[in-house]
Amino acid sequence: MIFKKRFFPAAKSQDFEKEVGDKDKNKENLDVQKLLEDFKKCQEDLAGLTKEKDEYLAGWQRERADFLNYKKEQAGIFEDIQKFANQNLILEILPILDNIEIAIRHLPEDLKNNDWASGILKIRDQFKNILKNQGVEEMKIGEGKFDPEFHEAIERVESEEEEGKIIEEVRKGYLMAGKVIRPSRVKVAVKRTTNNKQQTTS
Repeated sequence: MIFKKRFFPAAKSQDFEKEVGDKDKNKENLDVQKLLEDFKKCQEDLAGLTKEKDEYLAGWQRERADFLNYKKEQAGIFEDIQKFANQNLILEILPILDNIEIAIRHLPEDLKNNDWASGILKIRDQFKNILKNQGVEEMKIGEGKFDPEFHEAIERVESEEEEGKIIEEVRKGYLMAGKVIRPSRVKVAVKRTTNNKQQTTS
């Protein structure tokens, strides 16, 4: 059997090629469109993840800041408790030191070189060193004026001195880290009355 070779007309061949080309072009357009849609979706997903990441980061930063503030607050409370406990103990010690100071002031001259007296002086110095190590210091009165923040007036003495001037310190006052833990007890000058001036003159 003899097969005859079939020939397609040139016009039909061109139409076929055009149809194939159009299909390829449409396919390419579809691929580009799909890529653009995928890219847009990726951008949206990335924006969502970035927002979520920022929210998590902000939340972590807030929690960290709250935790650091809590630690700082607790450390401050603990420090205050410790200071308060130390302050109470120091206030218990101060009257003992007062009595030692009084004993030393009334020590007879002939006993000042006595071994017993030397022991008392050493005890006083030890107390003072303990207080110093705790940040406690004596108030300096000098020739100062009465200040209710630092002084407690136990007596007002008529005097020719300036009104409000401290005449005498009866009991020492103490500061702890710059804060008054025990005010000085003092006698304060007041102006003489007219009657007392006349009596003094006569």
